Amino acid sequence: MQNRISRQSEPALGSPIQRSTSLAGDVYDAIFAQLMSLKIAPGARITVDNLVKEFSVSHTPIREALGRLEGEGLVIKTHLIGYSAAPQITRRRFDELYALRLLLEPNGAAGAAKVMTEESLAALKDAAGVMGRGSADDRVRYSTFARQDAIFHDMVMQLAGNELIRETLNHQHTHFHIFRLMFHSRVTEEALDEHQALLEAFAAGDPKAAEQAMRAHIEHSRDRLLPAFD
Repeated sequence: MQNRISRQSEPALGSPIQRSTSLAGDVYDAIFAQLMSLKIAPGARITVDNLVKEFSVSHTPIREALGRLEGEGLVIKTHLIGYSAAPQITRRRFDELYALRLLLEPNGAAGAAKVMTEESLAALKDAAGVMGRGSADDRVRYSTFARQDAIFHDMVMQLAGNELIRETLNHQHTHFHIFRLMFHSRVTEEALDEHQALLEAFAAGDPKAAEQAMRAHIEHSRDRLLPAFD
């Protein structure tokens, strides 16, 4: 029997897609998971007809999902050629992204800690992913955490209250590009521990501890992924 997915769970990679009221969303999740786990390699061609056969859906939701991924910088559409996965970021771009994050996010974490409420903390806990450990499929878990990590950091910056900084970070699609560098469970496990440290600082309403925890998190993330350029 073929495996199928629902909106309540992450899609198994390469499985036919279950019809639903948000089919394009399901297709997006499935392609996103393949991009994050490097099943679709950076720079690789993405053929719509092949995805139609793989997921057993029509062309329309495939194209809608690819359009959304193009908007997130993960897919490139070239006139007369078609779709391809975005190329991997360079070492120089990697260094620039982390320099930008270290300039902006620790201060943002401190600002968020100053205005933290019980409601905001609960939302951050949901986004942090620390309660979702133990997925049987590391590839699915990795793609899930890539999205959760982006949401978590965006929520912190939203709480910090500087929309220009938040928009600047979002425009770089930083988290998605960084997570494509290395598919490895260590990236997830250690980041979850660091998210927990951030949550503890937020729960204590401690701006200094939040700033330090965010700085350590970003620095450790950088160091975990540097071997991808060796």
